[in-house]
Amino acid sequence: MFENLTQRLNGIFDQLKRRGKLSERDVDAAMREVRLALLEADVNYKVVKDFVARVRERAVGHEVSKALNPGQQVVKIVHQELIQTLGEPEPLNVSGPKPRMIMLVGLQGSGKTTGGGKIAKLLRKQGERVLLVAADPYRPAAIKQLQTLGETLGVDVFTQEGIAPPQLAKKARDYAERGGFSVVILDTAGRSQLDDSLMQELTSITEKVEIAEILLVVDAMIGQEAVNIAQGFNKTIPLTGLILTKMDGDARGGAAISIRSVTGIPIKYLGTGEGLTAIEAYDPSRLASRILGMGDVIGLIEKAEEAFDQQTAEIQAQRMLSGEFTLEDFAEQLKQVQKLGPIGQILEMLPGGMGRATQMIDPHEAEHELKKTEAIINSMTPVERRNPKVLNASRRRRIANGSGTQVQDVNRLLKQFRDARRMMKTLKKTGLRGLPGIFG
Repeated sequence: MFENLTQRLNGIFDQLKRRGKLSERDVDAAMREVRLALLEADVNYKVVKDFVARVRERAVGHEVSKALNPGQQVVKIVHQELIQTLGEPEPLNVSGPKPRMIMLVGLQGSGKTTGGGKIAKLLRKQGERVLLVAADPYRPAAIKQLQTLGETLGVDVFTQEGIAPPQLAKKARDYAERGGFSVVILDTAGRSQLDDSLMQELTSITEKVEIAEILLVVDAMIGQEAVNIAQGFNKTIPLTGLILTKMDGDARGGAAISIRSVTGIPIKYLGTGEGLTAIEAYDPSRLASRILGMGDVIGLIEKAEEAFDQQTAEIQAQRMLSGEFTLEDFAEQLKQVQKLGPIGQILEMLPGGMGRATQMIDPHEAEHELKKTEAIINSMTPVERRNPKVLNASRRRRIANGSGTQVQDVNRLLKQFRDARRMMKTLKKTGLRGLPGIFG
């Protein structure tokens, strides 16, 4: 979502870093470019004005003029001020008497139902016993959708047709209390736009049961309209947090930067894809680092811990260093990598950001190559995977035909595999002393 903004800002900062000393004129020129980049990214103009003013005040002051690398110091200031603009992180409130009620609100199609499932999955990992409640009696198949989601997650779903959502919420709370559930997530109805009947229904729910968290689920791709929607809801019901969905989209993304500053409502979660694990707790420092092309290594490690089976990874590492690594192990590693998510998202989390990473790696091409490699390995017999030396010309033609690729693709994969095995053997013999020779 922030790819274009990241590229623009990196270009501005690269110019600053080339200068040994920064004059006030240099800073002003850079701030004009930063202002334009943020406005083009759809950041609220008042937020841009305040942000640029704060950065400029510090950039022409003592802390930059005395710095060994003034350009780098300006980047540091921008990073700090961007974190301030994005606001403090506030975790989900699940403490206190059980069950804690969480109500998801938002316009139709914003992703409330899927968002509820994602939060339920997160809370289950934290040891909570979660109950999902289908509180949308109007949308066709809404109840069935939540029930299907509950079955996938192994989470109970409370439904009762023929009663209004406020009464349903009360019954669900009583049921949760008797059943020992610690958290109840209400998936409420949405509308195509804000209207009085929607707001009255939500207000009635809060009057019937005590709600610990009222979370607005809003589509980050709709730009500044997301800010207006948040303000509209907040006027009627006191929102405690926001969930920004579709952060993996290709919109300009400025609303994500503006929304906390304009509305004062904390962002709790970011939806980063369609999968039930594609959600992350909001961390402004990590988001600021991604926007500025500094990557999010901590987030990448968390993704890896989530996706990789530690025991399998340790066994494969031992096999690699012992020289026993086979194409079957290689195929297993590919599956693990694919669990991390799209290559584009992984590149965004690497230092240097998406813009610089894609100068070396095309995410779409990388995805295509992964699928091609997997198809080639799947077209081999178990014997061929374990002992590639048996792959003569006729076997390679058969594998290429079976995987829809060319013989050259098969040959290239086998060469890469041989090089990897050779590298591991060298590393085992020489230890870390062998790394310069391997990579240099």
